[in-house]
Amino acid sequence: MKPGPDPATMHRVTPGTRQLAEPSLLFTAFEPSGDEHASIIIAELRRRHPTLPIHAWGGPRMERAGATLVERTGDDAVIGIPGLKKIREHLRTMARINRWLKKNPATVLVPVDSPGANDPICDLAKAQGLRVVHLVAPQIWAWGRWRIKRLRRRTDLLLCLFDFEVRFFGKRDVPARYIGHPIFDVPLDLPVLDREAQGFPSGRPRLAMFPGSRPDEIVKHFPLLMDVFRDLKARHAEAVAVVAATGPATERLIRDLAARHGGWPEGMRVEAGKADAIIRWCDLCLVKSGTITLQIARQIKPMVVFYRKGNPLLFLLAKTILATKVFSLPNVLARRRIVPELVPHFGGADAIVRAADALLRSPEAMERQRNDLRQVVAPFMAGRAASRAADAIEEVAGIRREATTAA
Repeated sequence: MKPGPDPATMHRVTPGTRQLAEPSLLFTAFEPSGDEHASIIIAELRRRHPTLPIHAWGGPRMERAGATLVERTGDDAVIGIPGLKKIREHLRTMARINRWLKKNPATVLVPVDSPGANDPICDLAKAQGLRVVHLVAPQIWAWGRWRIKRLRRRTDLLLCLFDFEVRFFGKRDVPARYIGHPIFDVPLDLPVLDREAQGFPSGRPRLAMFPGSRPDEIVKHFPLLMDVFRDLKARHAEAVAVVAATGPATERLIRDLAARHGGWPEGMRVEAGKADAIIRWCDLCLVKSGTITLQIARQIKPMVVFYRKGNPLLFLLAKTILATKVFSLPNVLARRRIVPELVPHFGGADAIVRAADALLRSPEAMERQRNDLRQVVAPFMAGRAASRAADAIEEVAGIRREATTAA
């Protein structure tokens, strides 16, 4: 999968665009993966422009990368249809962002993924004359293609992580540019990862468990993963597992769920903020569908992907608007099923246990999946997503390249 032609290398300048003597940027991210992706781009922009105003509604990684946080976000992100409390909270956030935009000049808004949260912000920004550069394309190619008109209206440039997205959006008159995936810009420090894993359980097989980063995902997935681990341990007596938590809050939630669902299983532990070390340590990953699957593929580790849904009738309705037969990123990028995926998954542990056990009992199947994953990630391994994204943001914001610092 080589980067395809870039049919939209120029951004669209809309009438009423805000003109400022000094360009400035506002990033908005509302979940941990967005915090991570944005931080890599912000770090590159900060390296080039030490004094460039970069503000953010975002997380700790963005702040460490050099953004000035206006508000902290992403600690309790939700997916799907939010509850009334979350809707009210988001409306209050929109009001605060609107007030901030009126008082603080900004040139470009960079919304990061999370279209449900970011789309209203794009409307606010457009109304006040900002340009909008999306980081991470919405998965309109998979479902909900009627959303393309609204995206076109809200977009000066769409930064795509995958090359096929450029072709898809370019054909639909949305200015799009391929950058690659930011996680491949940061090299893995293998000795550090090995040291982080020194306290992990001993035994084989080693299972890595990724229930998700959002509280609602963890509530759905972690009790299921405990059942999966108990069943696999009955088949593989020496099996051990490490559950990946994104931070202290999600670790507390995981421990609370364990206490309410039969207690902590023997041979399992939880670790916060050590996803790459857990991936390196394991033999097999059991992972909810999402960006983390590409992080696992980067280390060429076999996986079983799942995503639990509650109502089969809702999924049957949703199938009428889906435009893809596979859902997990490794399978989407391979354009075929190279990893077992149970998406959506409505049942209990049995199907996941069967898929995991089949891999664990077949070194040949594990090696086939590793070979397929190597092909999937090969186009990303050169990195440069941050550099390409920074180039694009500079262009749209009108930032003079002569002012960049030397590498």
